[in-house]
Amino acid sequence: MSSDSDGQLLRQWKAGQQPAFAELVQRHQSALLRHARAILGAGSPYEDVVQDVFLKLAESPPDLTAEALGDPERERVQLLSWLHKVTRNACMDTIRSDTRRKRREHAVASSEAADGGHASIEERDTRALVERELTKLPVDQREVLALRLMGERSYKEIAEITGKNVGTVGWLISVGLKALGEGLEPLLEGRKSAQRGGTVRIETGMGLAQGEAS
Repeated sequence: MSSDSDGQLLRQWKAGQQPAFAELVQRHQSALLRHARAILGAGSPYEDVVQDVFLKLAESPPDLTAEALGDPERERVQLLSWLHKVTRNACMDTIRSDTRRKRREHAVASSEAADGGHASIEERDTRALVERELTKLPVDQREVLALRLMGERSYKEIAEITGKNVGTVGWLISVGLKALGEGLEPLLEGRKSAQRGGTVRIETGMGLAQGEAS
């Protein structure tokens, strides 16, 4: 493993030195894989997301600030911050895309499902609602909630992944959950009302049919 700093490796890569980029990938790939997997979950295309992140690094490497250049630790922190931000944004794009796909699947399943399948369809629909509302939160709240709710990570693990202290993580989760709940409540209540209305209409129709038959 090279002893060059991240800033030096970036400059070498920009100058066309291939081994420098390979070193950057080896140095930071594990952290990004953990981050992406925490957000998207096992069995998801999180590895593809990280590959796309490194592709962006190869195509458009960030410029480190003048204050960081020459300080290996600051260079590392700045590059990692950029890499994690790109990873997080790519994961959120994947979630949004997956949510749209699930909505399409739900629409098809709803028209074809037998009575016994309604519970599982409702569960998938609720998850889609949660994921959709999650994307509306500020990035910092969205990230820690994704790690907590979807990745099932502990506060300590989230702190290690994001670089925030545990207290900040707890506060962001608390505020994010409140905002998420406020966003979901009218949606879920609306769906319950629609279901109750559907039940009333069905029962009324049955009553009319019985009246006509009697």
